[in-house]
Amino acid sequence: MKTLPIIEQHFHGAYGVDFNKSGVKEIVALSKKLKNDGIGGFFPTLVTDTVENTKRQVSVIKEASKECEGILGIHLEGIFLNPIKKGIHNIEHFLELTVENYKRLEDDFIKIVTLAPELDKGLIKYLKATGVKIQAGHCIGWNKNVDGVTHMYNAMGGITHRDSTSTALNALIDDNVYTEVIGDGVHVSDDALKLLFKAKPEDKIIIISDALPITGSSQKEAIFADSKIFYDGKRATSENGTLAGSTKLLPEIIKNLAKKGLFKPKYIENVYKYHNIKPKGELLWDDEFDIVSKKFD
Repeated sequence: MKTLPIIEQHFHGAYGVDFNKSGVKEIVALSKKLKNDGIGGFFPTLVTDTVENTKRQVSVIKEASKECEGILGIHLEGIFLNPIKKGIHNIEHFLELTVENYKRLEDDFIKIVTLAPELDKGLIKYLKATGVKIQAGHCIGWNKNVDGVTHMYNAMGGITHRDSTSTALNALIDDNVYTEVIGDGVHVSDDALKLLFKAKPEDKIIIISDALPITGSSQKEAIFADSKIFYDGKRATSENGTLAGSTKLLPEIIKNLAKKGLFKPKYIENVYKYHNIKPKGELLWDDEFDIVSKKFD
């Protein structure tokens, strides 16, 4: 089977590289490693941090992008979230969803912003006008102007037959909205995946890893989002048991989904369409869904 190279749009790091902490050299080196894994492009995703640290890392990632085409822009998953659905994020750094607060860290290299639409105070309209992709995540509500949802089912208002403002419910029934989903077998059950794949048009599904920096490393403990996380060989959680990101890269996730009959090549193509990225290169997969050859030009 042939597909386009994988693009990862929700990705906090791997092989010990943390986008909230690492420097230019480490990020460039990571980009080269990811190509060996079949990942031709990615959006470094910043977890909630101080405004100062966020601005610093935006500049670092932007500088790294000058040395490798694989860095496609920044996904800002933090600061503008709902404390009720904070997940692993540190609420001490959360800000109100105002244009003024966004301008404190604004940069043209920020291409995706995850936010809680129910707390919006003018930010959604501003981001829409500037062409930034708006994704509902770490939230309980909805806004028809969002472009997508961040890690479907996780850290959002669930499906209910009475509350029409539920994030997950609206994500399922709005055919215009893209849905990220973590298919690692830990974050979402197979039955919930099947529901998503049945309800959504197949060209609106984006498989993500939400990979943590410990992915692909020997680390069993690390500090992420100001919390110590622990990896038990299957899942990474905080000390109180809160599930953090994934510990698998997308090629492994795709292989696992394929074994269950839940993968379609369209899911790789969708991220190209979402961001209007020109397709180039290809991956060749064998019958076991291992990548046997890679071409990125």
